[in-house]
Amino acid sequence: MKWLLSFVGGMVSYSFLKMLAAYSTRKQREEAWRMMAEGRNEEAKEMRHRNTTMKMNDTPDWDTIDRDWDAIDRAEVDDSRDLVKIVLSRVIEKLCVVWIQEPAVFVGVEEEVQWIQRELMHARLKYSYVPEELMDVAYDFEDVIDDLILRSVANQRRIGNWERWLLLIRIHKKLELIMSKIPALPHLPYCIEACSACPSNYSIEEIVWSDIFLIHGQSVANKVVSPVEEKVSALLAQEAIHPYTKKKAMRVLDKLRSLNGFLKGLESVELDDGGMVWMEELSHVCLSAVVAIEDFINRTQQLTKRSWMGPSKGFLSAFGKLKSKDKLPVEMDKIYAKIQNLSIHRPTAVNPQGQSRNPNYTLGSTERIPRQPTTQEPDLASFGDDVHAMIARLLTDDQNFRVIPIMGMQGIGKTTLANLIFNHKAVVDHFPFAAWRSDGYRFQLRNKGELLQSGRSQCRVWSNQYEMQRLIPFLINDRSLIVVDNWNFLVDDLEMLPDALNGSRIILTTCETRLPPNLKMKSDPHPLRLRTNEESWALFTHALKFSIPPELLKLKDEIAKRCGGLPLLIVKLAEALSHKDATIEEWSTALQQFHHDQQQLWPNTLYKIHKDLSLYMRRCLFYFTLFPQDFDIPARRLITLWVAEDLVQPEGENETPEDVAERCLNLLIAQGMVQVTKKKLNGNVKMVQLPDALRQYWSSKAQQATFLRVHTKTRSELSLGTRRIRRLVDHLDKEDISFYHIHGDYNTTSTSLTPYYEDVLSFLSFDTRKESKPGEDVGNFLRQSISSGGFLVLLVLDLENVFRPKLPEAIGKLTRLRYLGLRSTFLEVLPSSISKLQNVQILDMKHTSINTLPDSIWKLQQLRHLYLSESYRSKLMLRHGTNFPTFLQTLCGLFVDEETLVRDGLDRLLSIRKLGLTMSSKQEAMSLQLQAVVDWVLKLNQLRSLRLKSIDENNQPWDLELKPLVSLVNLSYIYLLGRLMNPSIMSQFPYSLIDLTLSGSGLVEDPMQSLDKLPNLRSLKLLAKSYLGKNMLCSLGGFPQLRVLNLWKLEQLEEWNVEKGALQALRHLEIRFCRSLKILPAELLHRTLLKIEVIPA
Repeated sequence: MKWLLSFVGGMVSYSFLKMLAAYSTRKQREEAWRMMAEGRNEEAKEMRHRNTTMKMNDTPDWDTIDRDWDAIDRAEVDDSRDLVKIVLSRVIEKLCVVWIQEPAVFVGVEEEVQWIQRELMHARLKYSYVPEELMDVAYDFEDVIDDLILRSVANQRRIGNWERWLLLIRIHKKLELIMSKIPALPHLPYCIEACSACPSNYSIEEIVWSDIFLIHGQSVANKVVSPVEEKVSALLAQEAIHPYTKKKAMRVLDKLRSLNGFLKGLESVELDDGGMVWMEELSHVCLSAVVAIEDFINRTQQLTKRSWMGPSKGFLSAFGKLKSKDKLPVEMDKIYAKIQNLSIHRPTAVNPQGQSRNPNYTLGSTERIPRQPTTQEPDLASFGDDVHAMIARLLTDDQNFRVIPIMGMQGIGKTTLANLIFNHKAVVDHFPFAAWRSDGYRFQLRNKGELLQSGRSQCRVWSNQYEMQRLIPFLINDRSLIVVDNWNFLVDDLEMLPDALNGSRIILTTCETRLPPNLKMKSDPHPLRLRTNEESWALFTHALKFSIPPELLKLKDEIAKRCGGLPLLIVKLAEALSHKDATIEEWSTALQQFHHDQQQLWPNTLYKIHKDLSLYMRRCLFYFTLFPQDFDIPARRLITLWVAEDLVQPEGENETPEDVAERCLNLLIAQGMVQVTKKKLNGNVKMVQLPDALRQYWSSKAQQATFLRVHTKTRSELSLGTRRIRRLVDHLDKEDISFYHIHGDYNTTSTSLTPYYEDVLSFLSFDTRKESKPGEDVGNFLRQSISSGGFLVLLVLDLENVFRPKLPEAIGKLTRLRYLGLRSTFLEVLPSSISKLQNVQILDMKHTSINTLPDSIWKLQQLRHLYLSESYRSKLMLRHGTNFPTFLQTLCGLFVDEETLVRDGLDRLLSIRKLGLTMSSKQEAMSLQLQAVVDWVLKLNQLRSLRLKSIDENNQPWDLELKPLVSLVNLSYIYLLGRLMNPSIMSQFPYSLIDLTLSGSGLVEDPMQSLDKLPNLRSLKLLAKSYLGKNMLCSLGGFPQLRVLNLWKLEQLEEWNVEKGALQALRHLEIRFCRSLKILPAELLHRTLLKIEVIPA
C-alpha cells in the first residue's frame, strides 16, 4: 500500500508542478502586456525573449526571419483579433439558437446569461481586451451553453430532481466564475490597439489571385483543416469530457479556422520558396493535432473497457484516465503555439503588383517550342490507345455539337495525334466535310464527295481571317470535323461557329488544362500523357531510320528513361543518334550530352509546377523524390503512402481517400508531370515515376524550400523547425548519415540515435538485396531506435521488398503507426506486440510466408485494408463474439477452411469493397462454407472487387456455386476459379463489370453469347478448362469496350468466328496452348492497332 500512496503522491506533485508552470507562464505573459501598457517596451521585449528562448524546442525556429519585434507583436494582435471574432461569433450564434429553440432552459439563470452576452458582444465590437484572456472566457461560456443543452435533454428524459438540481448548481457556479473574470480582463495597450487598425501586411485582399487548376474544387484549406475538425467533433462526442480539455481542443480548431481564408488565397498566388516550407510545417502541425486526439480517444476507450474488469483494474483505469486527460491539453497548448507562430509568419506573394498572369484567356499562352520540321509519318503504335479513345469520342451517336480538346504540354504529340485522327479511314468515312486550321489563319479543307470523284486528296488553302465565316454553312448542312491546331487560337473564334445538331465536332490542341466556361458544357477533353517506356521505344525505333544493331539494345532502358516519355525529346534523340556511329561508345557519349541539355525542353511543365500547381498537389508531387532515381513506383504503393500521411482527404460520403489519391495521380499524369512507365494490359496505370528532367528540377526546389530537404548528409527530409529527419529513406547510400545507423555497427549507443529519429513520420527502405543481412540490419536499427525513444510518432513503416526483416517486439510501441508495409518480404512470423498498433489502417502482408494470424489481429480497430498471403494460405483464427473493425474495406488473400468462422463471423464485415478468398476443406464441410461465403458476398453492397478460388485437397478446381451478382452494382472486377455449378450466372453479371477472369469453370455453352452484352467489359481472360466447347462466336457489335482477350488452354476449342463489327476496341489478344484451334478469325488479322500473341501447344 505504501508504494501505491507514494506513487499517487508523486503524480499529484507532478501535476501540481505542471499547473504551477502553466500559471507562471500565463502570469509572465500578462506582466508583459502590462509593461507595454505602461510604455516599458524594452523590459517587455526582454521578458518575451527570455520566455521564447526557454520554449525553443516546442516551436519552429523562425529566428532566421528578419522582422522588427514590434511588427511581430502587431501581427500577433491582428491575428488574435481575427480569432477572437470567430470564437465570439460562434458562441453568440450558438446561444441565440438555444434561446429560440429551448427558452425554458434559461429559467433561473436568465439575467446572468444576458449580462455575459452583452459583455461579450461589446468586446467583439471594441477589441479592447487581451485576446487570449477574452477567448478563455468565451470558451467557458460555450461550456455553459452546452450544459444548458444538457438541461433540455434532462427535462425531456424526465430524470430525477436530484440530478437536475446538481446540473443547475454546476451551471450557476460556472456563470459566477465567468462574471468574476470579465471585469478583471486585462486591456490591450493603447499603442498596439491604435496600430492594429492599420491594414495587415498579410491581408488576403492584397494577395494576387491567379488561375490554378484544382481537382473538383478541392483546396488546401479543406485538406489541412478538415481532418482536425473531424477529430475534434469525435472528441466532443466522448462522454464526460472535461471542459478544460474541450477548451484546449476547440482553441486549436478555431485558430486553424481563422486561417481558412488565407489558405484559400494561397491556392491562387505565386509564393516564394519559403511558401512551400510554411505549408508543409502547417500540415505537419495539423497532423500532430489529429494524431494526438486519436491517441486520447483510443486510450479513453481502452481504459473504459478495463474499468469493468475488477476493483484493481478499475482503480488503474481511473488513474489512467486522469493521466490521459492531463496529457492532451498540454499537447494542444504546444500545437496552438506552433500554429500561432506560423500564423504570424505567413508567406507573401511573389507578384505584389496585382497583375494577372493571364489577363486574356487563350488556349496555350506560354512561349511555345518551335515545331520541329519532319518528313516522317506519325507513329501509330506509340499513340494507339489515344487514337482509339479519340475516335470513340468522335463517332458516337450524339448529334450535339461537341468540342474535343487534346490537352498536354508542349512537345507531347498533340499535333501528331490530331493528324493521325484526321486521316484515319473511319473518320474520313464518318465526316463528309473536314477542315484543318493551323499557322495563324491557314486552312486546309477536305470534301469527301470531291475525294470520291477525283480519287485523290483535294485540299484548299485559305489564308484570309474572314474566310472563317465560310465554314458556317458546312457545319450547318453537313456533319463536319474541324481540327484547330493553333496555340494562339482565341476562344472568341469559337463563338462564330453555330451549335449545329448534326454530330459535328471540333478538335482543339492546347497546352492548357483549364477550359473557359462557355466550352465546359459542350467539351469532352482528352489529356495526352507522356509515353510509357514501351511506347517510347516504339517511337524511337520508328524515328531512327535504320535497324538497331543487337549490341545496342542494352541501351534500350536508358534511352527510354532519358527522354521521360516526351515524344519531342524521343524524336530529337533519334535524329541525333542517326548521325552517330552505331557503337556503344558513341551512343553513350551522346546520351550523356543529351541528359545535360534536355531540361530546356520542359519549359511549360516546369512553369506549371512552379506557378500553377495547387499546394496540396505539390505536396503529393514532392513525395516522388523520396524514391530512388529511375525507380518504377507502383501506383498502388504511392497511393497508399499518400493516404497514410493524410496528403489527401475524401470529399463525399461514399468516397474513400484512395479514390481521391487515384484522381490526384491521374491529374498529375494528365498534366505531364508524372510519367506512366508501365501500364496493365487493361490500360490501367501500373508503374509511375518523375521524368528525369523534372526530378532534377524538383529536387533543386526541394533543397531551396526544405520540403523534402536533400541535406548534404542525408537524402531524407528534414523538419524546418527542429532540423531533425521527418521522412527517413534508405537508398543504400554510404554518403548518407543514416546509412551507418542502419547498416553499420550495431553497438551504436541508443542515446546517440535519439537526436535523429524522434520526429520521424515515415521510414521507407529500398534495401532489396536477397540475403539475410537486409532483414537483420533493419531489425536491429528499429530495435535500437525505438528503445532510444525514436519513431514514436511514426505513421508509415514501409519495408516492401526488404528480405525477411526481423521486426522487434518493441514495434508495439509505435502506437501512432497507420501503415505497415511488409509486401514481398517473405516474412515468416509477426511479433506478438502487433496487436498494440491501435491506429494501423493498412496492414500489407501479401507475398509473405505467414500462414496463421492470431485472433488478436482484430484488436486493430482502425484497420481498413488487410492484405494476406494467398500462396501461403494465410488463415485467421476467429472466435464467436470477435469484435471486428467496422472500417475494414479490403480483405484479400484469406484462406477459408472448415474451421473458419464465416456465418456469424466474417459475414458481419459489411463494408468490404475488395474481397479475395481461397476456399478448401473436406467435401461435406466445403459446400456449407461455400454457401455461407456466397450469402455473405450478396450482402456486400459496396463490393468493387471479388476474387474467389474453390479448390479441393489436391489443389484442383472444386465446385463453386454462385448466385446472380447483378444486384452488386459497384462490382467491377471478378476472378473465379472453380467449377461453376450454375452456368446461367454468365448472363447475370452486373453491367458495371470491367474485368472478368474465369478458370476451371467447366462451361459447355459458349460464354461469348452472354458476356458480349456487358457494355463496360474491358478485359476478359478465359483460362484453363474454363470453356469445354468446340465452337466460339463473337457477334456483330459485341464487346464494344473489350481491349484485352486471353484464351489459355482451351483444349477442345476448334473454331472461333468473329463477325464484322465485333471486338472493335480489342488491342491485345493472347492465345496459349489452344492446340485444336488452327486458324485465327480473318476479321482480326489486318487490324493495325491489335497486338496478337500466339503460343502453340
